[in-house]
Amino acid sequence: MVLSLMRKHAKSWLIKFLIGMIAIVFVFYFGYSFRSGGVVKIAYVNGEFITGVEYDKAYRDLLDRYMRQYGEAWNNKLIKTLKLRTRALEGLIEQKLISYEAKRLGLSVTEKEIQEAILKYPAFQVNGRFDMGRYRALLGRNKMKPEDFEDAMALDLLQQKIRQLLLSFCPVSDQEVKSHYSYLNEKIKIGFVRFEADKFKKQVKVSKEDVLEFFEKHREEFRIPEKIKVAYIRLDPKEFEKDVSISPEEVKEYYEYNLDSFIEPEKVKARHILFRLKRGASKEEEEAVRKKAEAVLKEAKEGKDFAQLAKKYSEGPTKDKGGDLGWFSRGQMVKDFEEAAFGLEKGQISDLVKTEFGYHIIKVEDKRPRRTKPLEEVKDEIIKTLKKSKAAELAHEKGLTLMDQMPYDVELASYAKEHGLKVQTTPLFSMDKPIPGVPAGQKVREVLFSLEKGETSDLVEILGKFYIFQVVERKPSHLPELKEVEGKVRKRVIEEKAAQMANEAAERFLAQVRSGADWNKLAKEKGFTAQSTDYFTRRGPVPNIGYEPGLQEMVFALSEKEPYPKKVYVSGNSSYVVRWEGFKGIDPKEYEKDKDRYKFSLMYLKHNEIFKQWLEALRQKAQIEIVTPVDED
Repeated sequence: MVLSLMRKHAKSWLIKFLIGMIAIVFVFYFGYSFRSGGVVKIAYVNGEFITGVEYDKAYRDLLDRYMRQYGEAWNNKLIKTLKLRTRALEGLIEQKLISYEAKRLGLSVTEKEIQEAILKYPAFQVNGRFDMGRYRALLGRNKMKPEDFEDAMALDLLQQKIRQLLLSFCPVSDQEVKSHYSYLNEKIKIGFVRFEADKFKKQVKVSKEDVLEFFEKHREEFRIPEKIKVAYIRLDPKEFEKDVSISPEEVKEYYEYNLDSFIEPEKVKARHILFRLKRGASKEEEEAVRKKAEAVLKEAKEGKDFAQLAKKYSEGPTKDKGGDLGWFSRGQMVKDFEEAAFGLEKGQISDLVKTEFGYHIIKVEDKRPRRTKPLEEVKDEIIKTLKKSKAAELAHEKGLTLMDQMPYDVELASYAKEHGLKVQTTPLFSMDKPIPGVPAGQKVREVLFSLEKGETSDLVEILGKFYIFQVVERKPSHLPELKEVEGKVRKRVIEEKAAQMANEAAERFLAQVRSGADWNKLAKEKGFTAQSTDYFTRRGPVPNIGYEPGLQEMVFALSEKEPYPKKVYVSGNSSYVVRWEGFKGIDPKEYEKDKDRYKFSLMYLKHNEIFKQWLEALRQKAQIEIVTPVDED
């Protein structure tokens, strides 16, 4: 009866919570607590011990976080894969190190400070004030007691105090801010010639000896990864829709309960004529655009066909449609345009409206007031929604029933056949490849690879469908024989030889231009194209090349006096010869505007790095003794 009740309400948050708690109890009772044999002390950190109770709580919190993250794809074998036990202990050691050093430095956090921090905590605010109901609700939703949250807040405040103390010894100077700003915002323009390996492949000759030699040197790179083959049952809710019936009472109840979702906001149907105004336009340029717009406005108000005027004069994307914007509600247009449109009556034409795009003339063709759609209008939509929901419940229920009745050691194909279900089997696949025929992500693959051969997964929901998987074959990772990967090896040999030839050609080209050869003429003679980029900063990709941090550093070291680098830049199977073509320093006015923001950003980066180094130094000099090693098995 209990199983039936839980299956019936499996989608309920309460039942999910209970299932989660039961899982955690089992993990702890039969996992850590059972094995610990009454041991209370887990580790010593500078003479202060970490108790089994502390460890249990830290591990439980971490486990709960990952169970929520993985959802129905969770499998307890992931505890070992993700090394959660070790992570929990490392986190506790870090906390003890911080607390120990805080005491040594005379730092502490008072109850009043904790209370004030909680009262100001944004997540607990309603209309700018602390709300006790919200506080309790959010803690309850995250399965956290108030005292646990207060402890976490105390630790956070303590860390903040330590950071402030550390940072008082390393202020950020104006020169550092300017250097940081300059580093991120100065711009350079370069010319480049790309020597692609593909252009040299036809010249490459590869012998059997070359292939064998390369394979013997790089055999590990051709290692065949572990692979598995899985059989699976898929329960698609669509197949259960034929068994679903929706009563008029259910439709009415859904409509009344979700009435807010059937409210249609006030809407306007309008056309507009846009006269574009470029950013930074001078007063003279703006005046010219405004005068042109005023002349057209006069024609429109005199009664000329608005759609034809839009086709003739508008500079917006709706020009060819006579400026037709269709129906829109509030929040879909820029503020000034929206206020003007909703302020007009049906058939009325606005005066000139200025926005960031330019000047607009708006004509409202129709208006609809805010309304609630009647039940008859949305009945079919509700029936469709309810059918989909009920079908999903039936599919979920079927899946849970199959899991409940499944013998421990059973072949999924035979079991499915007994129940009139179809089983599909994938080909072998590795962890880094998609599951053939199943639109699952990395987390599901992690679950499947944690199973032994013959082991069956729990019921897994993927994109609204329900799956039961069974591993039917495992093929361990192994080093291949040459015949297994000869094609791949030959391809790699060709690629590497072609890349080497491209690099040698690039080096010859660089030597010649550094000796005075004409850049464009030489590139043309060699059959390559000399290209130029736009100005770019270190923050983005190199135009026409891509994100290459190494290339960015190389070219930003060039100058008008030293336009060529001393070496070729290599990326993948291409080699690049570059040259300096221009430099733009920072705009002093822009710097002054952004100075404070960059100062804060630099402080954050600097402070984080210092805190990390400080914590690592504490760990290095601390006396840490693990009394009871945590067992990931």
